[in-house]
Amino acid sequence: MPRAGQVKMPLGERLSDRIAIGLLTSTFPPELVDRVVAETGRTQRRSRLLPARVVVYYVLAMCLFFGQGYEEVARLLTEGLGWVRGWRGSWQVPTTAAITRARVKLGPEPVKALFAAVCRPMAAPTTAGAFYRGWRLVAVDGTTFDLPDTQSNVDFFGRPGSTRGSGKGAYPQARVTAIAECGTHAVFAATTGPLSIHETVMARRLFPSLGTGMLLLADRGFLGFDLWREAAATGADLLWRVKSVAVLPVVEELPDGSYLSRIFAARDKNRHADPITVRVVEYTIPGQSTVYRLITTILDPTHAPALELAALYAQRWEIETSLDELKTHQGQPGMVLRSQTPNGVEQEIYGFLLVHYAVRTLMHQAAESTGVDPDRVSFTRTLRLVRRQVTAQAAFSPLTPGPGTTPRHP
Repeated sequence: MPRAGQVKMPLGERLSDRIAIGLLTSTFPPELVDRVVAETGRTQRRSRLLPARVVVYYVLAMCLFFGQGYEEVARLLTEGLGWVRGWRGSWQVPTTAAITRARVKLGPEPVKALFAAVCRPMAAPTTAGAFYRGWRLVAVDGTTFDLPDTQSNVDFFGRPGSTRGSGKGAYPQARVTAIAECGTHAVFAATTGPLSIHETVMARRLFPSLGTGMLLLADRGFLGFDLWREAAATGADLLWRVKSVAVLPVVEELPDGSYLSRIFAARDKNRHADPITVRVVEYTIPGQSTVYRLITTILDPTHAPALELAALYAQRWEIETSLDELKTHQGQPGMVLRSQTPNGVEQEIYGFLLVHYAVRTLMHQAAESTGVDPDRVSFTRTLRLVRRQVTAQAAFSPLTPGPGTTPRHP
């Protein structure tokens, strides 16, 4: 019989069965983590101090508690286990060196596979602001992450040009291009690469995540004949801004003030071979002189009037808000990632994306249950709640629900 205040542990239970990180464990359940670890060939013996499943959860916790040291993150991940006396003396907080080695052994592949397995558009038909006339609104954009100034990071990712004249920027940078659902801010497709690879090139890797029923918004930096054709071939419709200098001859004027035009591959501009027909919407914003020009695959104005498309384009900013949430709030202003190597950088970036997706999942659930727009739910407050959950639930096994909880996974 255990003494008062002492909890008897189930026979054969291991530390890796006990580590939980609240919402993140329910979003990314242990059996799924084990599966992606196995599929990527990173399975380790469970008796190790840092088995692969624990390291995956550690990477998520590291990206949830950005700014905390390695060992402090490990303490937060297992806080609450101390009252279970059966664990005392059987496990110690790993050293920074041990955690670093474990991250290297894990590599980025399981974290990327977890992102691919879980992250999907999450809006329901009832989600406010997520759809336009039956189209699911999504947007593509790119950003960069500052990295530690190590030689391997510089060699792989490159360093930006200095904004103060000659020379290079202070930190090497990784480029990330992503597609997010506008209504929920959920990033469901992303890729990383060196700074030298333009975001439009990286965007092509994301197009398999598009499909019929989506309306993809993009800024003027993305327009290109081949890119447009590849994106449209997915079955998604497109609404992209174009530069004011783009030549878009009027082929047919339409009743709503928009017009049909054609775009050509750069190599075919003189011969005008293999054109693509697009619809052009031009508009100004009151108080501004700038003329905005959009092109779309929706050629029939009765399906999407020009005035509605002009107003709709503002939804593109939602992906910029998503990236700001991830870098400024989940991270911190002026954030520099902690990873010293390219593989570690990729692992860390996908860890950030997974944490952001889990937070946004909770926000969407809260919005749906109360019938409000997800934009009215505070990201910062939800993030604080998730962080508090970690230490509150760390004492309970992700395989065995704690008091007052209901298991979400079999």
